[in-house]
Amino acid sequence: MTGATHLLGTRRFLPLFTTQLLGAFNDNLFKNAMVLFVVYQVYNDEASEFWFSAVTTAIFILPFFLLSALSGQLADATDKARIIRIVKACEVAIMLVGAGGLLMAWQGIMVHTVAIPLLLLALFAMGVHSTFFGPIKYAILPQHLEPDEVLGGTGLVEAGTYIAILGGTILAGMISIEASAIAVILIAVVGYLSGRRVPPAPALEGGHVIDLNVFRSSYRLIAATLHIPRLFLAIVSISFFWTIGAVLFIQFPPLVKNVLTADKAVASLFLAIFSIGVAIGSVAVNRLLKGEVSARYSTPAVLVMGLFVVAFHLVSASWVGTTDGSLYDLGAFMNHSGNWPLLGSLLGIAIFGGMFVVPLYAFLTTTVPKSQAARTVAANNIVNSGAMVIGSIIAGALSLFGIEGEDQLLLAAAMCLISAWLAWKLHKACDDVECVDKEVLPPTV
Repeated sequence: MTGATHLLGTRRFLPLFTTQLLGAFNDNLFKNAMVLFVVYQVYNDEASEFWFSAVTTAIFILPFFLLSALSGQLADATDKARIIRIVKACEVAIMLVGAGGLLMAWQGIMVHTVAIPLLLLALFAMGVHSTFFGPIKYAILPQHLEPDEVLGGTGLVEAGTYIAILGGTILAGMISIEASAIAVILIAVVGYLSGRRVPPAPALEGGHVIDLNVFRSSYRLIAATLHIPRLFLAIVSISFFWTIGAVLFIQFPPLVKNVLTADKAVASLFLAIFSIGVAIGSVAVNRLLKGEVSARYSTPAVLVMGLFVVAFHLVSASWVGTTDGSLYDLGAFMNHSGNWPLLGSLLGIAIFGGMFVVPLYAFLTTTVPKSQAARTVAANNIVNSGAMVIGSIIAGALSLFGIEGEDQLLLAAAMCLISAWLAWKLHKACDDVECVDKEVLPPTV
């Protein structure tokens, strides 16, 4: 990545990058090992598989909605590196619980009464872990990097995150459930050791008083952030993107099994291709912008993304699956005449999605004072998670009304139009002048 790869050789960036990469890898190894095992080995009807996929998505993002305001306040008020060490130590404990659930499910021990609830508890705890780490991974960058390095650093973090998602997703589909249980513990330990190497990032401007009432602090934080037009437009644009992502990720496992009649290796391939695409888009947009933080390419990017979603829908709707109840393995799927249009459409969705969203994340942390970056990201996380929950509910409601998963993809395509309009509004609002003046959040948040 132009102007950014040198950061990988510096202590001010590499330990954070590694810690984030390992955390994302572990999240996805655990979540996908759990979902794929339950969808393919425990349940045997499409409705149960869909609802389990939807419930896991909702459980993981619920902490972002409830606790992001608290996490943002903590990150701006205390040393971010110290929070990283605490959060990564908690990950080790969480993965011990999660590994126990995986091993019980593998052995068939109280699968429905204990093993699955234990897995969902660990997944919720990992959501809490990610909620407290999330604001830090973006807000610490303006504190450790030079202004002209922030977009490149953000792009590297995003690309690394999706490469990690790719790795965790592929591994979950390749190794046994018992091997996954061991791996998530080992990766959590390495992540903790990496997190201890992140340089100090103390509170700026003396910190601030922390409001422990999560509902009041969430309301105040959102109100204080969204009244600033440029932040409102950026956050709502990102939220629509992740609503689209929620619909897609909920649909992938049941769609692959029941519409494409393919096994879990193909489901892992889908998630892996999506991750590769976002990483490519993250790199590409940084090259186009040459380090400048701008939303000028976001509107065309999300429009093209919407076209690829429509193409993905059309290929899925015309797919010829097996008729004898068997599932295509990876080799048979790759020999299917429709696989390249399908995979090409999915890759296009991801590439242009990455080009759309990465500049907006960099925008959140560079147009407010460094002392308020974590709270801005936290406000974004609250709105994003709420939008994803709404997307999950809409997908569930559509399923109850008998609308098939492949047809629900058209909902995602329609939301791309709204995202494009919001990104265009943002670009016009930040016309080289207005976004230079950094409006400060009220001291109460």
